[in-house]
Amino acid sequence: MNDLAFPVPLWVWAAVTLGICVMLAVDLIAHRDNHVIGFREAAIWSSIWIAVGLGFGFGFGLILLAWQGGEVSSTYYAGYLIEKALSIDNVFVFALVFSFFAVPDAYQHKVLFWGVLGALAARLVFIFVGAELLQVFFWTAYLFGAFLIWTGWKMAVSKDEEVHPDRNPVVRLVKKLIPTDPKFHGDSFFIRRNGKRIATLLFVVLVAVEATDLIFAIDSVAAVLAITTNTFLVWTANAFAVLGLRSLYFCLAGLLRRFAYLHYGLAVLLAFAGVKLILSETPAGKLPIPLTLGVIAVTITVSIAWSLIATRNQPTDRWEQPVGTDTGSTSGAHGPPADDDLTHHQPHADRSPHGKDSP
Repeated sequence: MNDLAFPVPLWVWAAVTLGICVMLAVDLIAHRDNHVIGFREAAIWSSIWIAVGLGFGFGFGLILLAWQGGEVSSTYYAGYLIEKALSIDNVFVFALVFSFFAVPDAYQHKVLFWGVLGALAARLVFIFVGAELLQVFFWTAYLFGAFLIWTGWKMAVSKDEEVHPDRNPVVRLVKKLIPTDPKFHGDSFFIRRNGKRIATLLFVVLVAVEATDLIFAIDSVAAVLAITTNTFLVWTANAFAVLGLRSLYFCLAGLLRRFAYLHYGLAVLLAFAGVKLILSETPAGKLPIPLTLGVIAVTITVSIAWSLIATRNQPTDRWEQPVGTDTGSTSGAHGPPADDDLTHHQPHADRSPHGKDSP
């Protein structure tokens, strides 16, 4: 598989990863008081994270311009844009999970923060495994490509299928293995009762978010690997896009209803990535990066504009989120599921991007 191949010193990997950890620490400190994040604050933080992601591509591209040429920077941006676009779909499902469990607004950022740590770890593993498979076994490009095309098709046709977080096998396994209290206890993931450590409902929500992101991680990493198998570029594109996922959620939470047709655009991007990956192992070869960037930019722009125009008269309230949640209480405004099975508590939305019963 022809691709950008240049050695990245270990100290560069360490420096970038350390920088990401520092940014996560700054974000954690900034929100250590569990306050409710409003649109203005979320928009500021989203702008910061986007600026950091774009700035890294620009600075890294300048450093390597004389050495590797401008394709390095444009390849990073193509991966960053497609990952950022796909992360919007994460927001939809996170909103469903939070609504399902009636998570108080003030605790949602903590769940997403620790969820992002797990997301980064999962993506790092998938990146190295996927890149190695593509480099060693050329035919895996056909498998990954077919998977992306199938995922895109499922995303396009599964808009009306429900999401049931309680049916997720990972959530079920955790609830069987760990004693769980079906209530919130402030922002604690665990409490002690009669000398025993017991998981709270907030921990169950965290598990649901992590399980959800595992599915998205496979899709998004495969999509970026369709652009390049350079592990450093894939890792940085994923990491800087995921860093702003929490702020993006709070920024878009009131606009989710307006993105009615975005999933069609994301489906096109996944299918395009699959075709691109398959073509890379045919005489046609890899599609030019400028063409890839153009397709990504046009698809995102058209799908968002189409959605906003078609839903311009719709309200922009939270995604069926409990309004006026008492963030100091131990449950949401509608209350968490009353029993440990959570089977009676139905979600308030009808959208699953992958056509599966669980996130």
